[in-house]
Amino acid sequence: MTEPGDGDAPAELQLTSAEWSMWQAFRNGSTCDLHIGDPARDDPHGQHLWGPERRVRARVVALLLLDGPPAQPGRVSALKITGAYITDTLDVAGGTIKPFVELRDCRFEAEVVLPESRFTTLRLVNCAIPRVEAARLHTEGDLHLPRCVVNSGIRLTDAHIGTDLMLNQTVVHKDRQGRSIMADGMTVTQDLQAEMLESYGELSLRGATIGVSLSLRGSRLSNPFGRRALNAPQLTVERTLYLTAAGLPNSPFSSGATPPYGTAYTPSRGTRVQRFECEGGMRLDDGRFGDAVDFEHARFIMESDQELSLRRIQTPELRFLGERPQRGRVILSGARVVNLVDKSASWPGLGGLWMAGFAYETLIPRGHFPLSLRLQWVAAATPEYAPEPYEMLAASLRTTGEDADAREVLLAKQRRRRETLPLAAKTWGFLQDWTVAYGYRPGRAAVWMAILWAIGTIYFSMSPPPPLKTGEAPPWNPYLYSLDLLLPVIDLNQSAAWKPGGGAQWAAAILILAGWILATTVAAGASRLLRRQ
Repeated sequence: MTEPGDGDAPAELQLTSAEWSMWQAFRNGSTCDLHIGDPARDDPHGQHLWGPERRVRARVVALLLLDGPPAQPGRVSALKITGAYITDTLDVAGGTIKPFVELRDCRFEAEVVLPESRFTTLRLVNCAIPRVEAARLHTEGDLHLPRCVVNSGIRLTDAHIGTDLMLNQTVVHKDRQGRSIMADGMTVTQDLQAEMLESYGELSLRGATIGVSLSLRGSRLSNPFGRRALNAPQLTVERTLYLTAAGLPNSPFSSGATPPYGTAYTPSRGTRVQRFECEGGMRLDDGRFGDAVDFEHARFIMESDQELSLRRIQTPELRFLGERPQRGRVILSGARVVNLVDKSASWPGLGGLWMAGFAYETLIPRGHFPLSLRLQWVAAATPEYAPEPYEMLAASLRTTGEDADAREVLLAKQRRRRETLPLAAKTWGFLQDWTVAYGYRPGRAAVWMAILWAIGTIYFSMSPPPPLKTGEAPPWNPYLYSLDLLLPVIDLNQSAAWKPGGGAQWAAAILILAGWILATTVAAGASRLLRRQ
């Protein structure tokens, strides 16, 4: 296209004044600024029409990117355009683009087509774009799309981003398939920052890999009529997934943010915030997160058939600290976490939480979360009785030295199990609960034994039975006689020497029966405790 050493554009291109300015700026690495100085008219997302003085043809831009003129002596060529209206389709599919590329405040007439192309760094900042088609895109450095408005979706399937992918404050509308961003299989070597993103459609990150952190602070994902607003099974994030609130700065740029366009930040107390909000379902099944998954201040707006699905995720810390979902379900089945940081007000009620097979080691509650509410949390997750959530909670409490609370949890498990038993077993269960609390309160047996012994002693002191054989009975002792009746195994040589009749016979039978019941329930409770140990 251009002769070696020739920096002039081919005559057949017939460059306009705007294109000629862009051509010269490319050669010396400077910015071609086509702004007119009126903020309202320079807004690429506004309603004002842009005249021919700002228009550059996509074929000229592609020529500069793929086979541009040599740089001026002592300069590095780069395509830096501000305030341009790029007509036709910018198509560099499969090309290798070596110059640095940054387009700011630009309008695109048609989609940007980048499949299988290779860039060093590509920045499209605050641009209005119909669609970005960039499957299998490869960048050595950053891909930045902050504050852009994309009307028909972004496709980054199997793309490889050499450093950071930035989508801060970007607005993306859905394509014909209902997807706003399709990035299945994408790899980002460092951070994916999508803070205060607005996504209208399904954001798909199936099988994506993020080398450091994925931040969706303050973002709003909306797909109320689809199944999911975020679909990211098998997502791998080496550090933390942030689905949290973003602090809103007082100036256009956050304090301490990285130029040229800044980021949101985690808010401190008293800071005005924008919550992370998800309208529609979310799927993070089988995800791996190296540090944490953080839901602090998150809000989920779901229909009854939609889910926040965290099936089989693995992470050292899950921070479930958002608003309680009013509808839909939260599913933690098979998830594995070390620390569960949560609030009682964050979990859904009965039928809205499933956590069969959910494993955690340490509970770190925020705010008021007593054992009674924790038991309600387990009950809400088990509309039908299941022992695993109770046993997991008890194990966690024992790990932190709260043995008494762990016994209360296991007692609650037995009481819940009793509701599923037939009448005879349920009656026996009530008897075990009433006497020794299924063995978790063995002191009750001693109390009942003392009460029955005292009653028996008083009764037989007033109504002593006659001896079975005159002259052979030991001296009468109502204390020992009552105790011998109550103890089912130990023989004190008292009960066999006397022959009660009438009411005394009934009293002796009641004491014998009560003794056997107490002994049986204590043995059952002891065996249960030994099995648990």
